[in-house]
Amino acid sequence: MTDSNPPALATLAAIPILDQDGEVSAQFDQQVGVYAVFDQAHVLQYVGYSRDVGLSLRQHLVRQPQACYWVKVKTIERPSRTVLEAIRDAWITENGAVPIGNGAAADQWNQPIDAKTQMTPEEQSAYAASDEAGRIKILKQVARRVEAEVLAALEARGVKMAVRFDPKAKEAGLLNLK
Repeated sequence: MTDSNPPALATLAAIPILDQDGEVSAQFDQQVGVYAVFDQAHVLQYVGYSRDVGLSLRQHLVRQPQACYWVKVKTIERPSRTVLEAIRDAWITENGAVPIGNGAAADQWNQPIDAKTQMTPEEQSAYAASDEAGRIKILKQVARRVEAEVLAALEARGVKMAVRFDPKAKEAGLLNLK
């Protein structure tokens, strides 16, 4: 099969995102390809492409732990954005509807977790009344609280992999894997 003749999504085997040890399998680390993420009921949630499918799967799992149970992957030997986009688009068309992660919830799948959106009214008031140094301190506190919630959700999901967020991004209230 050539890269210009992609397999139908329905013909690919669904692979659990987490292995028996609660880790994202390393089989797709540093692999270029297109991948489709499914929830526990095998409903398509997101279709993406990446230069490192393994890293992308880890990011999605951290951002959307309850929506990431299964994955179907097509790796390609020679990276080509045109080929990757064509496969992605073909799979979305085959699905019959745009998955939520490619539509309404695209930012939740593709962008760092924005802790600022989860500030309590008290945190919002303190943030508004603070100077720049105070705001950074508040954002870091909010990011740490949201990080604890994310880690608890991952633990409840059975994730055992080490998760480390970029400490500099926390100063802006963002949680992004390091």
